[in-house]
Amino acid sequence: MAGVQRRTVLAVLGGTVAFGGTGPGAAHAAGAGAAPAEAVGSAGSAVPARAAAPARPYDHKYSHKYDDKVEKLLARMTVEEKLGQLQQLSWAFATGPGNPDNRKVEEEARAGRLGSALNVFGAKDSNTLQRIAVEESRLGIPLVFGLDIIHGCWTTFPIPLAQAAAFDPAVAERDGAVSAKEARSNGVHWTFSPMMDVTHEPRWGRIAESCGEDPYLTARFAAAKVRGYQGEDPEGPDGLAAKDRVAACAKHFVGYGGAEGGRDYNTVDVSESRLRNLYLPPFQAALKAGVATVMAAFNTVSGVPAHGNSHILTEILKEQWTFDGVVVSDWNGVQELVAHGFAADPADAAQLSLNAGLDLEMVSTTLADHGRQLLKEGRIPEERLDDAVTRVLRLKFALGLFDQPYVRESEAVDAPSKDARAAARATAARTMVLLKNDENTLPLDRSAGSIAVVGPFADSSDLLGTWSFPGAVEKFRSVKVLDAVREAAPDAKVTYARGVDPEGQDIAGIDEAVAAVRSAEVAVVVVGEPPAMSGEAAARSDIGLPGAQERLIAAVAGTGKPFVVVLVGGRPLTVGGWLKRAPAVLMAWHPGLEAGNAVADVLFGAVNPGGKLPVSFPRAVGQIPVHYNHESSGRPYAPDNKYTSKYLDLPHGPQFPFGHGLSYTTFALGQPALSTDRITADALRAGDTVEVAVTVKNTGRRKGDEVVQVYVHDLAASIAQPVRRLRGFQRVTLDPGKSRTVRFRLGAEDLGFWTNDPAGELRVEPGAVDVYAGSSSTAKARATLTIG
Repeated sequence: MAGVQRRTVLAVLGGTVAFGGTGPGAAHAAGAGAAPAEAVGSAGSAVPARAAAPARPYDHKYSHKYDDKVEKLLARMTVEEKLGQLQQLSWAFATGPGNPDNRKVEEEARAGRLGSALNVFGAKDSNTLQRIAVEESRLGIPLVFGLDIIHGCWTTFPIPLAQAAAFDPAVAERDGAVSAKEARSNGVHWTFSPMMDVTHEPRWGRIAESCGEDPYLTARFAAAKVRGYQGEDPEGPDGLAAKDRVAACAKHFVGYGGAEGGRDYNTVDVSESRLRNLYLPPFQAALKAGVATVMAAFNTVSGVPAHGNSHILTEILKEQWTFDGVVVSDWNGVQELVAHGFAADPADAAQLSLNAGLDLEMVSTTLADHGRQLLKEGRIPEERLDDAVTRVLRLKFALGLFDQPYVRESEAVDAPSKDARAAARATAARTMVLLKNDENTLPLDRSAGSIAVVGPFADSSDLLGTWSFPGAVEKFRSVKVLDAVREAAPDAKVTYARGVDPEGQDIAGIDEAVAAVRSAEVAVVVVGEPPAMSGEAAARSDIGLPGAQERLIAAVAGTGKPFVVVLVGGRPLTVGGWLKRAPAVLMAWHPGLEAGNAVADVLFGAVNPGGKLPVSFPRAVGQIPVHYNHESSGRPYAPDNKYTSKYLDLPHGPQFPFGHGLSYTTFALGQPALSTDRITADALRAGDTVEVAVTVKNTGRRKGDEVVQVYVHDLAASIAQPVRRLRGFQRVTLDPGKSRTVRFRLGAEDLGFWTNDPAGELRVEPGAVDVYAGSSSTAKARATLTIG
């Protein structure tokens, strides 16, 4: 068989190596930057010493409590039963190509040749399938049920990109906790979330599932979401076995957000240093938070598909980071090694994926079909097979499935609770970003005599967003903006006209919309993308408003009446064609179940918007990629010099930068004050930190939120550094006239960087580092730290 001799078989036996530094998600309690401990090196050395690192820096302690039981069970298993534990099949519905075969799933469970099933939901259905595995198979090993609970189960929260705009990881933790309780009661043990793919590509539909363009922000949210799903202490009294917790899955490992052209599943070509500085930090943070599982990515990483990439799955994840949880494939990802041109056939794909470090195969059946023969031929080591099975069984024991494989059908949650709805509403309002507000158009006056609410999404209940749980989409639609405006301004005459359809093709209603606006004191125009235009397999080559929606805005502007544009969508949009004509613009994203109520809360000032952009808004598609954390280049932009890096036909920089967001009040931020202006590289490697203090004052007349942001720039380094790197943020609430000093700590990982060393080297070099503080990535206030 082709491909057998060209690759070395790798047995993974859980080897341990020292790892230098902690993940950037390990922030201090007050929203500070990470302050990792690094081994002490020689004075002035730019290379950290390798000493005294913990043996297992990301040890999943809960999973080892059951090793004796796992070993005894493993000794009783046949080869077919072992291979079966590495198989996951879809039961009720498909979330990828192909259709599930429920009869086959039941037959495999009965024969003990199935370890997991996905897309099983509902206490009755999950118990039915579980009973087949537990009561009819030879060993009675329970199944683990997985489901894509991305931003809510019954209670749909805003999409993850919107949650990142809150600059408050607590919103992700709250979503995770509510989702876990609802899902676990219905027999779900495992969610394929959080997605932590950092991306500079807004054309990519899955940016909606991400936290945007910054690794630090993504890392903070990844860790919070893991805690929400799994709890603060997986080793606690119940741990993952608790009735309100599910196992989380860090995905997609790794680099998926770098897909060329923004096309889903596409190639990613990345250097080792960029891999470690941009794409890997959120996964480090998730592991530190105790994430139980990791999912491989669809893409190649520098020519090697992630599902067969031993460097990322074994050398980095399992050896350097000592991850001892389960690595699961994505839907059909193992079989697709053949389409990649990496594997010669399905048997080759099975060999390559398992030996690279994959533990569980989703949907495709290459290991189940060919594993016995591969084992017989020595192409799969028995140790690697047993290691993978051990990881799957550990997860099942940790989830308590051997003690309690079933759920109580009478206790199944079947609708959002009042508290859950309140949490979804508060979260949605907290995520909204005020992009523009000329002449204080917002907030609207509740006593207005007449309000026109127009646009394709004004009367829409389809604002849940991509990857919403199918059952919730059918049963619990989002609150309409039109209904919420009527409730918020009960004495106003509220008129409605659609204007254009969501795809912007039917323009017959524009005249009606213009008439409604002319007869009103103020107008709310709700435009954007329908949820189907973002998410998986939803890349767009043009990320402007669909169809004739911009024409609707122009017609409304032509009336001369004040109006606000409410943008809904799953990605940054190009808004340059109409932005100047809109007095106020509110980015509402896809806000989830309580969409309309949350929009109205912000429009009428019940909530003062405090969200910030987690991703830059480009001026035009041709400008992509445009992001704040770019490198300088040898000829950085200079407006009066033609021979610098810029476009002839576009102003420099994004339409709206990362971190941008306005408020109904105003704030003043002081200069960043450092606890010292000089520190040695040795001290940083030893764990010392530098404090950054920033004073923020509410200088306006309303209570409001500001997000204090801290960035660093290494002025001269052995590897060119980004012009800015976010290393701390904190959202603070202040009454008018009040001020607060916010403190952050910068350590080795904040002031150093990862090199191109495949073994992983965090380097802290002598030199000057500028520390910026402000309310966006364009902050000007700075202090300089010298590293000696």
